[in-house]
Amino acid sequence: MADQWSRRQLLAATTASATVGILGGIARAQTPNWAYIDATTLPVIGRPFPQTTGWHRVEGEAYPDLPEVVKNLLKCPTGLAVAFTTAAPAIRARWSTIDGKQLANLTPIGERGLDLYIRREGKWIWAGVGRPGDGTTDNEDTLVQAMDGSVKECLLYLPTYKELTRLEIGVPAGSALRPLANPFRKRVVVYGSSIVHGAAASRPGMAYPARLERNLGVEFINLGLSGSAKMEPAAARLVADIDADAYVLDCVPNTNPKLIAERAGNLIRTLRDKRPDAPIIVVMSIIREVGNFNLRWKEQLRQQNATMLAEIHRLTDQHDLTVIPGEGLLGTDHEGEVDGTHPTDLGFDRMLKVIEPTLAKVLKAKGII
Repeated sequence: MADQWSRRQLLAATTASATVGILGGIARAQTPNWAYIDATTLPVIGRPFPQTTGWHRVEGEAYPDLPEVVKNLLKCPTGLAVAFTTAAPAIRARWSTIDGKQLANLTPIGERGLDLYIRREGKWIWAGVGRPGDGTTDNEDTLVQAMDGSVKECLLYLPTYKELTRLEIGVPAGSALRPLANPFRKRVVVYGSSIVHGAAASRPGMAYPARLERNLGVEFINLGLSGSAKMEPAAARLVADIDADAYVLDCVPNTNPKLIAERAGNLIRTLRDKRPDAPIIVVMSIIREVGNFNLRWKEQLRQQNATMLAEIHRLTDQHDLTVIPGEGLLGTDHEGEVDGTHPTDLGFDRMLKVIEPTLAKVLKAKGII
């Protein structure tokens, strides 16, 4: 069956040539023939609902009451990855996004590139990236090359901040590429702000839910909604509708104190009603460095976290509710953010050192890991 699958998928090969100047002379260097497959035929990790097709995390039509900005953000494939195996010496990709505009506080690779990991001795090791072109929507790049001939398990993370319209994965003609069954057991949903979404990780696999996924061996569903995780009733239903073993709520940064008081209780109760046995972990807002000297921001943040804590304590049933404070999430040297709000890779690393032990403890206590 696998051989039939590979023959069906590895149909088309494209040939390219390159002109190379050598010591003033001109030589013709032939690049390999590449056979590409449509990546929609491969298993997708991190998809909230199995029946969803394409590269949207959630189809907005299923939740008409969601704000339009949320529906659009759910078209971004952040947290999604395709899983496959190959013994090919090189891996290449062709992909298209809806636009090639660059956000100032993101890297091009993080925003609209690809990020490849290969499992070695039980651990996911970074292998290469797909670099998008400058301002382009159609991209092509070699992710990794000159590898040995052993069969490798691969996980390719998709762009964080651009809607993906096409993804093809290529290997040299004659090499096989086959689907890899989901390598993760159990599922955790993370609902949150742009920090969950992946800003400003240098590449897609560095967003903190993706790192937790590889570290804990658990599939993480990234519901990061940049600037728009505001706990609307429709968003609460969406989070609760996703079948998972645990739920992380990291949405305080996007919601003002008034909306927190109005909506946080409903979000948590909605989750409890639909998923009574699943633990809920609430992450307080990071201490934004923008508040070091901006007193208005400093007070806003204090009120956000204080209001969220008050709502949590107001709930009569706090069974399986764990709170991770915001203090110390980014360290104490004020060097963990790119723009006063969004963590760099250093900031995300510090967040993991606080979040991961607590989350692992909760998941172990419930027999999830």
